[in-house]
Amino acid sequence: MSSTTTTSEHQQGSAPYGKLSAELEGTLVLPADAEYDERRAVYNGMIDRRPAAIARCAGPADAAACVRFAAEHGVAVSVRGGGHNAAGLGVADDALVIDLSAMRGVTVDPAKRTVRVDGGCTWHDVDAATAEHGLATPSGFLSTTGVGGLTLGGGIGYLTRRFGLTIDNLLAADVVLADGSQVKADGDAHADLFWALRGGGGNFGVVTSFEFACHPIGEGGVVIAGPVLYDLEDAPAVMRWYRELLPALPEELSGWLGLLTVPPAPPFPEDLWGRLACGIVWCYTGPHDRADDVLAPIRSFGNPLVVGLHEVPFPGLQSVFDPLYPTGLQWYWRADFFQDITDEAIDVHLKYGRRLPTGHSTMHLYPIDGAAARVADDATAFAYRDGGWAGVIVGVDPDPKNAPLITEWAKAYWEELHPTSAGGAYVNFMMDEGSDRVRASYRGNFDRLTHVKQRYDPENFFHINQNIPPAGAD
Repeated sequence: MSSTTTTSEHQQGSAPYGKLSAELEGTLVLPADAEYDERRAVYNGMIDRRPAAIARCAGPADAAACVRFAAEHGVAVSVRGGGHNAAGLGVADDALVIDLSAMRGVTVDPAKRTVRVDGGCTWHDVDAATAEHGLATPSGFLSTTGVGGLTLGGGIGYLTRRFGLTIDNLLAADVVLADGSQVKADGDAHADLFWALRGGGGNFGVVTSFEFACHPIGEGGVVIAGPVLYDLEDAPAVMRWYRELLPALPEELSGWLGLLTVPPAPPFPEDLWGRLACGIVWCYTGPHDRADDVLAPIRSFGNPLVVGLHEVPFPGLQSVFDPLYPTGLQWYWRADFFQDITDEAIDVHLKYGRRLPTGHSTMHLYPIDGAAARVADDATAFAYRDGGWAGVIVGVDPDPKNAPLITEWAKAYWEELHPTSAGGAYVNFMMDEGSDRVRASYRGNFDRLTHVKQRYDPENFFHINQNIPPAGAD
């Protein structure tokens, strides 16, 4: 046990936090402590919440102790891994934060091509360990993202077309349940819980470790990747070409499309800094001796401003945007799934692309096809496997004074674009948007999820999330 305050200071309201502190191997941080503001901060600088206490867990036993304590004393809990959640759900006012971020162990078994990952890891931790063996696990697009949050929401990334979502590569999970017990969920043990964890978010427990399948990619983990940028006014032609081309490409090649402002920094040419652009960031993970043929249609289309394809270790690709989007920026997110990029949608994209409010603000379309689309809709909790795209609109800026500006732009953009969507959204991209949006994001899997919730969390103890209530709840 360790603590940064005296026992007498641990009484917060009706909850005797001194008792919890005595049980922890890790550290309990309270509002009076010098590190409190640092520990309550999350990736999205627009989130400013003041939890009652933050338990810096040293291991699964600490997480279990927090759950039991919170249940006994009627304290709400939030669970923090990497702290990247769009809505800042890793922290909540007056809650006990179960902070896993000190739990960072990663163990690779290169013979079995598996990796075991503690619940507080970021994808940087995982990529660094697997890359030593030329392997990778499907993840996202920023290495600072937490493993837990991204995985439990589904996990869309550069490797989705070839190897599926992150959850399609999840082999097992160690979970602290709402009663404080610890279980291992996989295809055999607690199979219903394992199904729900794969896309159902943080509704079912505290996942303290994950086991994933790994895959060899590129040449010893070196891929061919980078952006191809076009002038924004070329976006309609680029989008029409992209929507037809992508499904026909080999699954070793994937690319996400964005509307953006060219960053004012190398390696982008200085004469393009600040220019509005339509870009596709490509990643080819196949044999390099086939790369020229596979990449030929990409290099030859249109009149690109930049063709930035080059060999790069996969962890380098995963981390390339980290410096552009550090912790603490103001973010407002809106999202949807799209089965197609319609002409109507393209008109909306161009309209709001011309109105990008700040240099960091952007729109992305991430493909969900190939291996991910071959998994049945009801095989995991993640239900949108139609071979389309996960779209996200983000208003982003360092200055809190611009929060209204970026928020209104993102909302207006989404409201015009939403009628072209499939209805729901990738839960990892959602703000606090209400129960109807959560239901729409799980389609026909929602009712089954409520029954799993009823079995494992009948009192809705884990509710600071994109919440799925127990079956029968009002």
